[in-house]
Amino acid sequence: MLQCIFLLSDAGEVVLEKQLSGHRVDRSICAWFWEQAVSLGDSFKQQPVITSHSHYIFQVFRDGITFLGCTQIEMPPLMAIEFLCRVADVLNDYFGALNEDIIKDNFVIVYELLDEMIDNGFPLTTEPSILREIINPPNVVNKALSIVTGSNSNVSDALPRATASCIPWRTAEPKYSNNEVYVDLVEEMDAIINRDGGLLKCEIYGEVQVNSRISGFPDLTLSFTNPSILDDVRFHPCVRFRPWESHQILSFVPPDGQFKLMSYRVRKLKSTPIYVKPQLISDGGTCRLSVMVGIRNDPGKTIDSVTVQFQLPPFILSADLTSNHGTVTILAKKTCIWSIGRIPKDKAPSMSGLLVIESGLERLHVFPSFQVGFRIMGVALSGLQIDKLDLKNAAAYRFYKGFRALTRAGQFDVRS
Repeated sequence: MLQCIFLLSDAGEVVLEKQLSGHRVDRSICAWFWEQAVSLGDSFKQQPVITSHSHYIFQVFRDGITFLGCTQIEMPPLMAIEFLCRVADVLNDYFGALNEDIIKDNFVIVYELLDEMIDNGFPLTTEPSILREIINPPNVVNKALSIVTGSNSNVSDALPRATASCIPWRTAEPKYSNNEVYVDLVEEMDAIINRDGGLLKCEIYGEVQVNSRISGFPDLTLSFTNPSILDDVRFHPCVRFRPWESHQILSFVPPDGQFKLMSYRVRKLKSTPIYVKPQLISDGGTCRLSVMVGIRNDPGKTIDSVTVQFQLPPFILSADLTSNHGTVTILAKKTCIWSIGRIPKDKAPSMSGLLVIESGLERLHVFPSFQVGFRIMGVALSGLQIDKLDLKNAAAYRFYKGFRALTRAGQFDVRS
């Protein structure tokens, strides 16, 4: 069982501490962990399970927050790691984002959620739809009421409807006038492109997100036309594993409302939808920068929300950058963002300008990498396609179903 959970900021500060059992874990374990993380670097942070002189430590990193689980007792490591992932997912679902400021602004709700999610070190209630019935999500009305009444509690007085249900993730006998199910394929493309334009890595991380509003206890099956391309699949607890193992069919009784049915990866893709060609020529204390962006493989849908972001080297004194499409903004800490939006069909967007190098240096010795963002509605670039969605007891009532797809850039880096 877990004995304590710590949330650390990206500077190593303890943002939140939750003791889970009678044995108190001292905060000094966090100082030891951070010293090891600083001295060993990324190789240490990539280890999900760490053994200290006195504790087993489990770590999950999300959006600048490190979730640490500590125990002195041997336990299944996957259970601890999965629970920390669930905590991160629930906090992100409640607050819409996850960072140090959000956690500090919602200390009460975070502690109330942890009280419901784990009991004496053992996971208890981790389903977001049920937690929402127990702990009210933060909103303007709740904050105003807490100021007027002086009460900070967000815990509901009534038991969740799932208490009377035979299925722990679904409320008892929900009823809707219109029964409907919507399935979204949401994918992120991670890619690394070298300075010569060669594709070093290209893969997709995807999620099947479902919004189910069906009365009673529906039994659904979802199938794909090409499930063999999927790797590293991870399922919601409602999915029956045996039909997937034998026929690659998702058979499940869905939670009520919106939830993540499964996640997956598709590896070794051969191309990207857009190209980014940076060029830097430095001499005589200045550097001329030019970047071109265009469509490499037309996905058949509009590519929009295109951005190119990069960090100017610390020895750059000033930068004068212009573009023929979109806007160029230089933020604090020398972060440059080129917002292109939608790529026009009649011309390739380009950005160029002059960088002034500090005295004593004739040319660049450190070259920036470019982070690219984009969004494509209506297409899954992995090639994954939904075949059909069936309801086993469809004769009992009529239901509507809809499908959508979205691909956006994840860690999309272009080296210069």
